Amino acid sequence: MASFVKNNWVKTVLTFLGGTVLLFFLLFIHINQGSVDLSPSVVLQAIFAPQDLLEHHTVRYLRLPRAVIGILAGGALAVSGVILQTITKNPLSSSSTLGIHAGSYFAVVFATIFMPVSLQLNGLIVAFIGGVLTAALVFGLAGVTSSNPVKMVLAGMVVTIMFSSFTSLLQIFYENETAGLFLWGSGTLVQNNWNGVQFSLPFIVLGMLAAILLAKQLDIFRLGEDVASSLGQNISRLRLVSLLVAVFLTAVTVSVVGPIGFVGLIAPHLLKLLGFQNHYLLLIGSFIWGANVLLGADVLARIIDPSFSELPVGAITAFIGAPWLIFLILRKQNQRYGEKGSAMLVGNMRLPFSSTVVMVLLSVALLGLIIVGASTGNSGIQVMKSFQAVFGTSDDFIRKMILDIRLPRIIVAGFSGALLAISGYIFQGVLRNPLADPSVIGITSGAGVGALLVLYVSGLSAVFVPLGAFAGAIVAFFIVMGLSYRAKFQPTILALLGVGISAFGSAVIQILVVEADMSVASALTWLSGTTYAKSWNELFNYLLWPMIIIIPILYFQIRNIETLSLGDDTAMGLGMRVMSTRFVLALIASLVAAASVAAVGTIGFVGLMAPHLARMLLGPAHRHLLPTTALLGAVLLVIADILSRTLIVPKEIPSGIIVALIGAPYFLYIMYRSNQIKK
Repeated sequence: MASFVKNNWVKTVLTFLGGTVLLFFLLFIHINQGSVDLSPSVVLQAIFAPQDLLEHHTVRYLRLPRAVIGILAGGALAVSGVILQTITKNPLSSSSTLGIHAGSYFAVVFATIFMPVSLQLNGLIVAFIGGVLTAALVFGLAGVTSSNPVKMVLAGMVVTIMFSSFTSLLQIFYENETAGLFLWGSGTLVQNNWNGVQFSLPFIVLGMLAAILLAKQLDIFRLGEDVASSLGQNISRLRLVSLLVAVFLTAVTVSVVGPIGFVGLIAPHLLKLLGFQNHYLLLIGSFIWGANVLLGADVLARIIDPSFSELPVGAITAFIGAPWLIFLILRKQNQRYGEKGSAMLVGNMRLPFSSTVVMVLLSVALLGLIIVGASTGNSGIQVMKSFQAVFGTSDDFIRKMILDIRLPRIIVAGFSGALLAISGYIFQGVLRNPLADPSVIGITSGAGVGALLVLYVSGLSAVFVPLGAFAGAIVAFFIVMGLSYRAKFQPTILALLGVGISAFGSAVIQILVVEADMSVASALTWLSGTTYAKSWNELFNYLLWPMIIIIPILYFQIRNIETLSLGDDTAMGLGMRVMSTRFVLALIASLVAAASVAAVGTIGFVGLMAPHLARMLLGPAHRHLLPTTALLGAVLLVIADILSRTLIVPKEIPSGIIVALIGAPYFLYIMYRSNQIKK
């Protein structure tokens, strides 16, 4: 017993005292970093014996505020993560994985453009409102009391995609108004004075005190809701107050340094890995180690890039935190993450006619949309004039416009939508998760990295961007598959690993955009997915061969997809080699998605929406489900393409953003409806 107490005391001293010593060490290194080399003696003099010298002013008003805000922000995010993980009973919860950062960031960008007066009064209020609404949305969709980690994290990812699409749309069309927000939106500790510290310090102290006051109740809550209720706790009130405190701490940091992810995931788990369970110790220790994580990330960012171009610290924390998330997933793989609760009901429309009629109607609709799309330009829809130009000799200019510009673009959109839908159909069946699609598995993120690497590497033409996207998507797939092998390709583990790979890819993309000094608007346009200026080359080089080669192969695998969707035990009982079959099907889905991404960029939600709509029309196990899914995907992206060039003429909205604007509300409704049905 005495040995146990001694070891526990030593562990506590090393964790807290060692963490504090490390923090001061990182603080000293951080202050000594900068574009101008200053000796340690000058730094010490500037702190303890300041004089009216440029070097001293640089330390006291540029470097010290940056270091202090890093300590405060890192600590606040870590404490927020502790609270979120406890009240959701979800080891993967943090402000970034639940979408709270994305909501707060969108609120600030929206207010910057349309309500700048609100930011002048108090940007914290705007960020706090955005964070609270986002948290309420995610918890309302996934459920707080009965949700499993998979459903909650995937709900957070869908909400993050939605708000990121809204934010990208605003940044593309209001580039001047949001010019200074891209670096801040990636997370940066840059400070020009003490204003940020003076603003955030009292709020962070207030939030920390509130968290400590909740510590004892959180300890009891961790024992179980029944135990907590029997001891007189009001569970609903505790959840609400704790959530508000967590979001408040997040909002404070977002309003000053932008959305910085994964600190709230890394620091609390470091303490838990050391065996700390008491929330007093968890909160204080997480604050110290959260500060270490964020300050260390900023030190690393300036080691990687010591030039004047700022590397966003948020990208570095994601770069570190995404592998940490993957480590946590693999470490807890035996928990299986509540697979039974991962299904989501979609309902059935019970149409009064056959599936053949449905496919005929969709085919006619697609043909009609292609005609409308080819006839639509800045002057509106001109079907008759376009028809006369193509089949007559009245106007060579319009005929060339239709045959060489509009028609290939609209057909590329149709083929890309069909391939994305097919990929989503396969992933949803293979993973037994209705929220799965290429973006969830990390394919689109890997494609974005591959494409931007081509642009970043000097000497390579933009012609090679699609090839880079294709290669990046395939590399991302094999990384996910390699990691999933340890977990025997459990569907939920595979989906969560995809989330980690997506986060890692997004961090690399942010770093590349800053390092390559790319135009923010052009980078966001490609990353959002666009059918702009697509030609016959994209169709023949990237889209036609999957339709001719891969799709026929897939038809022989449809029965395997349906069998896998019944569960691994059932599939093995029917004699299927589950692991190898899942790998082959996921590879086919990745190749199909990679071809689409190579042609039109990273477009999400098509692979989510089309399979759902097909199941609503035909039922969950129908022999015509695959072609119906492909037709619906083509229709969705063709509609998005038409809207992208007609809503705000002469400007053009990326098609991927249009799809997100349509798809996100649909999925929010479906998730909400699923929870209501289960009740």
